[in-house]
Amino acid sequence: MIKDITLGQYFAGRSVLHRADPRAKLLFALAYIVMLFFAKSAASFGFALLFTAFMVTISGVPFKVVIRSIKPLLFIILFTAVLNIFWTQGENLLFEWKFIKIYLEGVIFALFMAVRIILLVVGMSVALTYTTTPIALTDGIEALLNPLKKIKVPVHDFAMMMTIAMRFIPTLIEETDKIMDAQKARGADFENGGLIKKAKALIPILIPLFVSAFKRADDLAVAMECRCYRGGDGRTKLKQLRYSAADLVLVLLVAVFIGGIILCNIFLPYISI
Repeated sequence: MIKDITLGQYFAGRSVLHRADPRAKLLFALAYIVMLFFAKSAASFGFALLFTAFMVTISGVPFKVVIRSIKPLLFIILFTAVLNIFWTQGENLLFEWKFIKIYLEGVIFALFMAVRIILLVVGMSVALTYTTTPIALTDGIEALLNPLKKIKVPVHDFAMMMTIAMRFIPTLIEETDKIMDAQKARGADFENGGLIKKAKALIPILIPLFVSAFKRADDLAVAMECRCYRGGDGRTKLKQLRYSAADLVLVLLVAVFIGGIILCNIFLPYISI
């Protein structure tokens, strides 16, 4: 399960998404998130599924990698769906037992919520982390937040912290996997037993993981000091961000996605929430 987590990993390629400017991809991701929450009908969610599948196809990232990245989130998705089934009320009662009532509207809302979470994870991963290097992502975030420098917001430091955090997610996942293998070799059992036993079994993992994370943070700080890193003041960039034809493709994709969601909601409002 740990090995299935691909959040923060970068897959090299020459696709349109890889060649697009990180600023354009960040704006594209923002529009993608907003429009996903505007999706209200089965047709709009179906269109969003097709659009996201098209994004994965043109990105060149293998579908099996994308599907594998969803597996660690299945518990969260199912838990969210179950909560919505039992807490959403409506007019069409499907099941009733004592104080438990399940409505058709709750089932539909739970299904749409599960699909929305999956699309958010896949779409954001394909648009950003899978196709954008950490350095390019840092430059894009800093460029978009650059106006905030006028009110003394440490934009460069904020962008650097976000990128470092995303960069070390795969490293910490790999470290966790190694620690679990080492503890299993010593006889640790992480699969059997009740919830409390499983929680106690995580202690031999969390302590070495925290120690390793702090050591890596200290090594990174020393490395940055040795390279005379002093923040964003006076820093220049080797590669200047420039918009290209690939960014025009992203603009067209955003227009198609926004238009498709709106049209589906208006003209195909069947099975809506």
